[in-house]
Amino acid sequence: MEVLPLVALVAGSAAVAGAARRTPVPAPLLLVAVGLIAAYVPGVPSYVLDPHIVLPLLLPPLLHTAAVDSSYLDLRANIRPVALLSVGYVLFATLAVGYATYLLVPGLSLPVALVLGAVIAPPDAVAATAIARKLGLPNRITTILQGESLVNDATAITAYKVALAAAVGVSAGWAGGIAEFLLASVGGVGVGLLLMVPIHQLRKRLKEPLLQNTLSLLIPFVAYAAAERVHASGVLAVVVVALYLGHRNWQVDFATRLQEEAVWKVVAFVLESVVFALIGLQLPVVLKGLEEYEPSSVAWYAVLVFLAVVAARFLWVFPATFLPRWLSERIRRREPETNWKAPVIVGWAGMRGVVSLAIAFSVPLEVPHRDLILFLTFTTVIGTLVVQGLTLPPLIKLLKLPARDVRAETLAEAQAQSEASRAAEDRLAELLEDAEHNALPPPLVERLRTVLERRRNAVWERLGEVNARTGESADDVYRRLAREMIAAEREVFVALRDARRIDDEMLRALLRRLDLEEAAAYREESA
Repeated sequence: MEVLPLVALVAGSAAVAGAARRTPVPAPLLLVAVGLIAAYVPGVPSYVLDPHIVLPLLLPPLLHTAAVDSSYLDLRANIRPVALLSVGYVLFATLAVGYATYLLVPGLSLPVALVLGAVIAPPDAVAATAIARKLGLPNRITTILQGESLVNDATAITAYKVALAAAVGVSAGWAGGIAEFLLASVGGVGVGLLLMVPIHQLRKRLKEPLLQNTLSLLIPFVAYAAAERVHASGVLAVVVVALYLGHRNWQVDFATRLQEEAVWKVVAFVLESVVFALIGLQLPVVLKGLEEYEPSSVAWYAVLVFLAVVAARFLWVFPATFLPRWLSERIRRREPETNWKAPVIVGWAGMRGVVSLAIAFSVPLEVPHRDLILFLTFTTVIGTLVVQGLTLPPLIKLLKLPARDVRAETLAEAQAQSEASRAAEDRLAELLEDAEHNALPPPLVERLRTVLERRRNAVWERLGEVNARTGESADDVYRRLAREMIAAEREVFVALRDARRIDDEMLRALLRRLDLEEAAAYREESA
């Protein structure tokens, strides 16, 4: 691909994603819609999904950033529903959708139908995370959806390989398929476990933030490549390493954490924008190979396969939610109560994405009905993103799911900050007892205590009364005034530079100090 089309793809995708933030429409849906339209605009080049690029180059960083931002403790607490969805459901959907397609499409063999079933079985990690963030789903549902989407690609890719071997006549039978699945899953987890501790120790020992961030960008590719090298699941290796690093991230140098978060936010934003735009841009490529089929027939197949995908998810989610609770008293004691509303949301939040399309494009040319597989994958991805993505917000409102209790979360944050502040006060008193090494003038000691008191009070102030005219809490007003003061200082520094009273190097140092203060205020406000 030439450089200019690639630049245009990234720039256009980022612009659409940025515009989506000003609309109620989730960015993935708007990107897909714009991609569908742009595919037929004269002068727009043809962008063909290459599985050799998507799977090893785009998927690892997307999984890495999603896993790092996930909670290891929450995932461990919900391991049963996550495993039932990421492994059990994917295998069930592969068989159910594959068999339904085998019955619906004349001339389609069962192994080829199972290839299609495996291709469209996994909901997409990026879509699930983006939609969940946009809608503010309850924490447990969000955790389950994110956990499912982190692991299900590994299950689907392995199921696809087994089905493909049967479709091309080189299958090793059920025993061989099970062995391959175990090798991929156990091997992927094993590679991740082997890599996670050495990588984390290396991160702790590197003190240069630039080197740290370079290492951070390489980690998902190293984990993926190492696992694939031994025919294990690269997806699982990436997820295991990322979960461990995210859980231990507090042990890394603060400067590295600040830079790393900014870097990965940019990477995730660009890649997420590009992959959803690419989905829409595939329409001309997908339609090109359908000349041998009747248009009405393939349209009917697309509708039926979409309905089969939706039905299969509900057929799995409801029994998987209630049957284990009914059979096991231990599960009833350990897990919170639930009702029919949660599985309805989980069942409807099964959007497919770029991984399904990438796997479909990797189907060898000699596989019968390859073009039909590609088309049905495309229509299923578009159908789930558009139909389910657009109707999920009103469905959540209709079901009146309990929203996040912001006041309770703020209260918990305030209590945590209070405990941490007491520990900091004790530590400061302990350090000041060593007057020989830690001597400070009283005004500086008081400044340390003032900063600590400010942190402790800031969260409580968010719970206080708000200004009737502006709707701001006392803490909001404090931050706004602080930003105005920083802006005034910044203007003076620039004016002094322009008057040649300070040089550019000193200006950058002064502005960086102000930027760090403003960034700290912004991060607390965003939280």
